[in-house]
Amino acid sequence: MRYISTNNSKHNVDLKTAVLAGMPMEGGLYMPENLARLDAAFFKGLSGLSFQEVALSLASPFLSEDVPAGELVDIVENSMNFDIKLKRIDTYLSVLETFHGPTMAFKDFGARFMAQLMAYLIRGEDRELCILVATSGDTGSAVASGFLGVPGIRVVILYPSGKVSPSQEKQLTTQGGNITALEVEGSFDDCQRMVKSAFADDDLRSKMNISSANSINIARLLPQSFYYAWATGQLIDFEQDKVFSVPCGNFGNLTAGLMAKRMGIPIKHFIAATNSNAVFPKYLSTGQFKAKPSQHTMSNAMDVGNPSNLARINYLYGDDVGNIQHDVSSWSFNDKVSRSMIAAMFSEYNYTVDPHTAVGLLGMRAYHQQIAAETMQGVVVATAHPAKFPEHVEPIIGRSIEIPEQLQQYLNREKHSIQMSTSYEEFREYLLDN
Repeated sequence: MRYISTNNSKHNVDLKTAVLAGMPMEGGLYMPENLARLDAAFFKGLSGLSFQEVALSLASPFLSEDVPAGELVDIVENSMNFDIKLKRIDTYLSVLETFHGPTMAFKDFGARFMAQLMAYLIRGEDRELCILVATSGDTGSAVASGFLGVPGIRVVILYPSGKVSPSQEKQLTTQGGNITALEVEGSFDDCQRMVKSAFADDDLRSKMNISSANSINIARLLPQSFYYAWATGQLIDFEQDKVFSVPCGNFGNLTAGLMAKRMGIPIKHFIAATNSNAVFPKYLSTGQFKAKPSQHTMSNAMDVGNPSNLARINYLYGDDVGNIQHDVSSWSFNDKVSRSMIAAMFSEYNYTVDPHTAVGLLGMRAYHQQIAAETMQGVVVATAHPAKFPEHVEPIIGRSIEIPEQLQQYLNREKHSIQMSTSYEEFREYLLDN
């Protein structure tokens, strides 16, 4: 399998180059050269497959030419050794709980898979690989956990000061070892800009072996497509249309779902649910994209004003907004209605959700108002455990949330971060000096 740039289809590279480079030198993002449809036999047995079996089936077309079958099995089993659950809420609604991994967020799937894959790809090399990560919350903690102690790799995480939850910050800043956290006096968009600038810096890249663990790296997206296929398999006996609502920030999670659909997974429609950072809904409604400074909300991992993965979505749909609209609807929701949804889910179903999942539920409700319940099976992707956001959730539901062991272990650790301005030159100097 070759990987091509969204900016230049003539630029194509092998898996190792795409994963370790992170993004093409001339800009753009890497995409698989083709998204081959899975064969009929796979779909006939989909409902009976374990998550790991589904993962292997979807990973093989992309990785089998570069990774031996036995190694690929090890990568899947070592990275995805935690639960995933599809919880039935109502006759038309289910919640896909993707937050049962080590950092209790959906990004554990991509980060751990990528760490294992990168470790395989750099085996035997003497030059250290430096992973640069911009995070608005959960990406950084998942990457820190997934890459901790991986030989030959060090990780530098940039996060916006004061704009991640306390538990997220603890997960980012207490790992130690080969993980360093830079606390940036700015927004997530500033952090993302600094990382992208590093990748566009030819001189820096000649002196350092850098890659990315953000969703700009194709190795992050591929494993996130696995759970869309698995969840669809759990609902395969229902004849209604399958619709997924995805809380969106940098739009990697949605892009992974769209890739799964392109491979033949029987998903009818997607809902891109955003918080007050509404650049994508406006793009779909006007046909014109305009980046904006991100607004801070209680669903902080979605506070993105210039989503990178829009480049991949446009590539998939031939830069035609009308084509995107056929498969994707999008709405934005502010904190006030998000709080109301958290309260409603708790009072009506005794089910506690985090602020990001609440936005996904609001998106599903908006879509459901347009069609009859019996015509669909809706799945909301629950992206984080509510215990990661007690400061927001507990006042709404009026009780304490039990803190899982995965989070509890970080809370009493001492924070270690390095203060950083939004200056790329300062960031560049830090990288070269360290």
